[in-house]
Amino acid sequence: MPELPEVETTVKILQTKVLLRTFVDIWTNSPSLIKRPQSFLEFKFQVKSKKILSIERRGKNIIFILSDNLAMLVHQKMTGHLLYGKWKEENGKWVSQIEGSLKSDNQNRFLHLIFFLDNGYQMALSDLRKFAKVELWPLNELSCASTLKKLGQDALKISLINFIEKIKNQKGKIKQVLMDQEIIAGIGNIYSDEILFKAKINPQIISKQLKQNQIKAIYKAMQFILKLAIKKGGTSFSDFRDPNGEKGNFGNITKVYRKFGQKCPRCKEKISRIKIGGRSAHFCPKCQKG
Repeated sequence: MPELPEVETTVKILQTKVLLRTFVDIWTNSPSLIKRPQSFLEFKFQVKSKKILSIERRGKNIIFILSDNLAMLVHQKMTGHLLYGKWKEENGKWVSQIEGSLKSDNQNRFLHLIFFLDNGYQMALSDLRKFAKVELWPLNELSCASTLKKLGQDALKISLINFIEKIKNQKGKIKQVLMDQEIIAGIGNIYSDEILFKAKINPQIISKQLKQNQIKAIYKAMQFILKLAIKKGGTSFSDFRDPNGEKGNFGNITKVYRKFGQKCPRCKEKISRIKIGGRSAHFCPKCQKG
């Protein structure tokens, strides 16, 4: 699932591509992607002719602020990613008219929702599993959206003081706590592993057992890792592609994630992998004793 750096990368690129563009038409072969309103025809009727006034990220959600006081929420879920380009339908399939990754990368060919824009380009949702969701809200009711209602403070916006308060009394293991979107928004499996490695903290430690200097180390590592990942365009171990159809490069510099059995870059001990809350945790058993 795209995490904070992937979603932030998507938002930053789309801000350069589609701001102030107007929707002139919408196509889908999977109406179930539209969760609100439940009718795709109603969604199309409401969105058509609306202008994109701004785009922002909230946790792992993308919010398009539209004209006429509307807001469109997109959660890309497991395999979804938004693309910007030109496609033409040929023999029942949408084929990119732009050479390069949009055309050649198979991950960019699962187009199930296309927004046609007033400049002749399109914004498309490619989603292999079709788990993504799109919701249309009156702007003043957006906070009622289920994915936003209980969302914790953003991992890049929370202050150190608030972070300490959030973490110090949690009963769960620190990796699970970092991934809990109601506590801290934006972190998933990849970045929790990388953050805890940099902070030299074992992912199995119960949060409330951490000392304040350890929580500070996690906070500092969180800021560093997430900002570096954004600079690298996110991580593309599997499905994520940016709106240009390109892979992110952070996966080339990960230290522990998916490095099971390889040597730790700090101490040369072999990287371990365990299950925590049904998710794999990668860490160095020697460096991350704290």
